[in-house]
Amino acid sequence: MAAPGPGEYFSVGSHVSCLTCLGQRLQGEVVAFDYPSKMLTLKCPSSSGKPNLSDVILINLAYVSDVDIINDRTETPPPLASLNVSKLASRARSEKEDKLSQAYAISAGVSVEGQQLFLTIHKTKEQKTASPIKDCKWQEKNIIVMDDVVISPPYQVENCKGKEGSALSHIRKIVEKHFRDVESQKSVQRTQAQQTQKDSSLSS
Repeated sequence: MAAPGPGEYFSVGSHVSCLTCLGQRLQGEVVAFDYPSKMLTLKCPSSSGKPNLSDVILINLAYVSDVDIINDRTETPPPLASLNVSKLASRARSEKEDKLSQAYAISAGVSVEGQQLFLTIHKTKEQKTASPIKDCKWQEKNIIVMDDVVISPPYQVENCKGKEGSALSHIRKIVEKHFRDVESQKSVQRTQAQQTQKDSSLSS
């Protein structure tokens, strides 16, 4: 069938197949449909291949040449899943803290390398809890981790100071891996730039 005309709509829970103007076939379950804007939301199998995940795709029917209803749902759709408000609030609070921390680092004149290392540590899992290291903060230009380790500029392994133990050892390994990854990325970028320059010379 063609995209819905006056009085036509897609029921939530129905399964439809859409052919875009680019020739791409999209198939999935209708999650929502806004008639005035002709926007259709489909839940499709995850592109990652994981069975417990789904891709959610927004489709503008103005750019769809054909829509087929595979299975039309007529009964009342199930209620929407409840939102974990406390989890969302916690995530919003965490994002706000990250942005404020980043703003402080910039205003304090912390180098880009220091800011990048701070973010890496912040996202790294703790050894005992396997959760991100949240107790990571700035003290002027120094990075304070779990109140046990101080990393001062230029933020190399030898700049990690604290009581010898598992915490200091863990942070040193994070710092070492961070700069190793940064250097590896720079090496790849240099190789790509050289290849691009070489290709450009050959074509000229």
